[in-house]
Amino acid sequence: MTGIPTVELGDGLATSAQGLGGMALTDVYGAADPDRSVATINHAIDIGVTFLDTANVYGQGANEELFARVLRHRRAEVVLATKFGILPTPDDGGFRARGDAAYVHESIDASLTRLGTDSVDLYYYHRVDSRVPIEETVGALAELVTAGKVRHIGLSEVTALELERAHAVHPIAAVQSEWSLWSRDIEEYVIPTAARLGIGFVAYSPLGRGFLTGGVTDAAALGEKDARRNFPRFSDENFAANVAAVEVVRQVADVEGLAPAQVALAWVYASGRRLGVPVVPIPGTRKAHRVDENAAAVTATLSDASLARLDGIYAGIEGERASDPLYISRGREQREHAHERRASGTEGPR
Repeated sequence: MTGIPTVELGDGLATSAQGLGGMALTDVYGAADPDRSVATINHAIDIGVTFLDTANVYGQGANEELFARVLRHRRAEVVLATKFGILPTPDDGGFRARGDAAYVHESIDASLTRLGTDSVDLYYYHRVDSRVPIEETVGALAELVTAGKVRHIGLSEVTALELERAHAVHPIAAVQSEWSLWSRDIEEYVIPTAARLGIGFVAYSPLGRGFLTGGVTDAAALGEKDARRNFPRFSDENFAANVAAVEVVRQVADVEGLAPAQVALAWVYASGRRLGVPVVPIPGTRKAHRVDENAAAVTATLSDASLARLDGIYAGIEGERASDPLYISRGREQREHAHERRASGTEGPR
């Protein structure tokens, strides 16, 4: 497949209608072969998937260095996105957010060095640091735009209120958040706000980290270093309950003559049209033939009956999409609206 159409997100940023998420190309889900990963990236570009998404925290810089092996020959062919704002905490094996202005400037210079380029097309604030006003962070990002190091600004896992505040400082091109058949919390506030402000949406993990494709059949079989072990939906108890969702996807795939991954991606595209927001999913894979399979979903359509069946999946999903809800937009959104209810006197009894 070639000739993948272009989608305009926000702030004039045009990308291929599907991107390639880079996290899985390094050792996040177990050991990865760097040469095979490079071949997969090159294949994606060859068929027209030219929106490449990485981050400084993926492999602690190794993912950006992997992409650099491709960019040194093909930088002009791609729309390059990377992220900053997540730091590992070695003492407990976790992560924390950082968004102060000094760190914004430090991070871009380190990423540009690893990527081997002088600018990125889209630079995301990966997670919101509650200690720093988002206006400070976006103000520093605006300085990077002025300096020519960044073309467009993105935000990841922000609430609707945070998005409003950020967009008032500088135009935001894209919001990136998890959006899939089993992750739809952002449809209540974030996506309507993005649509109203003319901001595009980049859907990460649109295949549920492989779960929705049926490719993960046993949570206990995940490798010891597989990051999915840290997500509540992959726990033994929740995994067993969530398998019902995979069966629905399989049944729809049989009816529509598509692969399960294509069904899941076609649902994301249909949902973007329904909610009035331009959407670019960024499924990740280490295999070139999966890039082809995923890319075919750009032109796939689902019947109204199939969409209705798929829409019903979310209500039966067990487990949060993150171990700490405050780490993603959902938890902070709930907290913001609880504060609003208390302030207005409309909060019900506890």
